[in-house]
Amino acid sequence: MTESEFNERAEAALRMLELAVDAADIGIDCTRSGSVLTLELDNATKIIVNTQVPTRQIWVAARSGGYHFGYDGKVWRDTRDGTELFAALSRLVSAQAGVAVVLGPK
Repeated sequence: MTESEFNERAEAALRMLELAVDAADIGIDCTRSGSVLTLELDNATKIIVNTQVPTRQIWVAARSGGYHFGYDGKVWRDTRDGTELFAALSRLVSAQAGVAVVLGPK
């Protein structure tokens, strides 16, 4: 994938994530600075989602650790276990917030 293709796909994923967080309406503050998306939960913890152009990945930093997602031609998948990005974020946000959260692309 070229750099411009990566940037286009990664930007679309970040926009979809912003929309999914807004649609969930669960009190998560979502702020964006360039290619870095910060999700601040009600308990004052954060999950950071950002793009990594050199590796063509989306990285997620949560309380439980760091995760790297590569594009498989259809969706972004965790490079370790193959979990889809929105499924992984749903699990991470739920664990960190202490409430069930389902985030899906819009």
